[in-house]
Amino acid sequence: MCRNIRTLYNFAPPASEDEVRAAALQYVRKISGFTKPSQANEAAFERAVAAVTEVSRQLLDDLVTTAPPKDREVEAAKARARAAVRYNVTTG
Repeated sequence: MCRNIRTLYNFAPPASEDEVRAAALQYVRKISGFTKPSQANEAAFERAVAAVTEVSRQLLDDLVTTAPPKDREVEAAKARARAAVRYNVTTG
């Protein structure tokens, strides 16, 4: 469930609102144990997602670094290479 939460800080271009919300949704799903809440819990679930999204965006906006921004394509290629090793996938 949480494998979809990706590092969002220090990328060029910065993380989009959709990316921040997706990470917040995965977090709330993980801690609540629900992938889709019941109608009785839906409002609380959505409030939690909104709150985590807002706090996450604030965190990303407030962090500072002197490191150059990471390139999304380079990082994605590294992740694919790690996955290929992890899952013993061969290409070719």
